[in-house]
Amino acid sequence: MTVDEVLRVRRLVKRYPGSAAPAVNGLDFAVHPGECFGLLGPNGAGKTTAISVICTLLRPTSGSVEVCGIDAQRDPVAVRRVIGLAPQDVALYTSLTARENLEYFGRLCGLSGRTLRSRIEECLALVGLEDTSEKRVSAFSGGMRRRANLAAAILHAPRVLLLDEPTVGIDAQSRNLILDNLRALRAAGMTLVYTTHYMEEAAQLCDRIAIIDQGSLVASGDPRALVGRVDGCANLEDLFLRLTGTRLRD
Repeated sequence: MTVDEVLRVRRLVKRYPGSAAPAVNGLDFAVHPGECFGLLGPNGAGKTTAISVICTLLRPTSGSVEVCGIDAQRDPVAVRRVIGLAPQDVALYTSLTARENLEYFGRLCGLSGRTLRSRIEECLALVGLEDTSEKRVSAFSGGMRRRANLAAAILHAPRVLLLDEPTVGIDAQSRNLILDNLRALRAAGMTLVYTTHYMEEAAQLCDRIAIIDQGSLVASGDPRALVGRVDGCANLEDLFLRLTGTRLRD
């Protein structure tokens, strides 16, 4: 891992028991400090599996992951201290309020006292939930839950933020606010790894992308440069379909 890499994935393979083919098959990429790196692919391409291995929820079958110079297999606890995760399935306790969720997750991250209270206020304000922080998450809309999910992920000011479909199924206003939040976090120096099915989001937000299909890398680089290299591609969605096909992936 070099000094200009905050995340390095090398020849990563993850095979689930009983599966005919690996979910991730020789994935290899690096992410630079302060950039937004998009991980794109059809349903079942291996995006969520890759994210789960990077954040130490899954152990790889082979290959390696380093985050901020830390080997994820040798020291997963240290990796968890420097990453934040906004998972595809919202990871909040619905019987608690937004504030209570942040208090709980903040303590798990080692925050307490004035520091914890200050970070809670900052994160609630960032995602526009300061006026509804005392409401139970069960009463939140989908967009509010996604925004609270993001607040929990950044509470401990991680160096690397992993986002798995953070805007799926929400209203345009919440989506716009989340994207603005992510731009602000990147501008402040946080590194983002971003999975999405929305090609316009990736084109607007990501400095570089990796397109994967059937667990393998099929293209990587600056999205605008990648589109320009392929004749007949007007945008990132055209390129994505050209590389991964039009067959439905349920």
